[in-house]
Amino acid sequence: MSLPKYYEQKLRILEIIGTSSPGTMIPTERELAERFETSRTTVRKAIAELVVEGRLERTQGRGTFVADPKKIHVRQMTSFSQDMTGYKTDSVVLDLERVPATEEMAVHLDVPAGSTVTRLRRLRRQETEPLAIETAHLPGELSGLEAELAERGSLYATLREAFGIDISAAEDHIETALAAAGDAEVLGVDTGHPLLLVHRTAWDEHGRAAEWTRGLFRGDRFRFIARISK
Repeated sequence: MSLPKYYEQKLRILEIIGTSSPGTMIPTERELAERFETSRTTVRKAIAELVVEGRLERTQGRGTFVADPKKIHVRQMTSFSQDMTGYKTDSVVLDLERVPATEEMAVHLDVPAGSTVTRLRRLRRQETEPLAIETAHLPGELSGLEAELAERGSLYATLREAFGIDISAAEDHIETALAAAGDAEVLGVDTGHPLLLVHRTAWDEHGRAAEWTRGLFRGDRFRFIARISK
């Protein structure tokens, strides 16, 4: 059975990637189409698939580059900060406000609708590269959260050390999503770029809901692994 035309070009582009260092700019679609004697549409589809797989990355106005190997993170009882241990990371607080709990928040946090919830929206980065947008919903006002968080970096460490809330269990629900225009701009990707959407509910040592977070992770930079053992 013959391979699809775009897949043949994908394999040829992979040969180029295999001999190039991360950050190397690959030829343009036009140059590749001429080299492979095929259409730009075929080359564009091959490149798009490699971008989704994390082998290439596009930078608007600059070009397409060989990507760093996709990072692998085990998401179980860990926070983003723990997942990224060993990497130079930071967080940018996009929004921090106290809001009345919606029905959805109330269900996940097991609080009365209309009660105060602290909503923290952050951009998570590795060496200034946007990786994820996390919106955490926490019961109560948590006065001084921003200052405490700035000192520690990790939300879980802040909850434990500054507020006496120790996360002891968590459950993640993971699905795929496409980047909406606003999220795409923050993450530095194209609208419609594949993302991993993670909803996490976490509980403290007393079994009380302590966090409900919606995370949008770049699909070209993350892989989630679940480990099961007897």
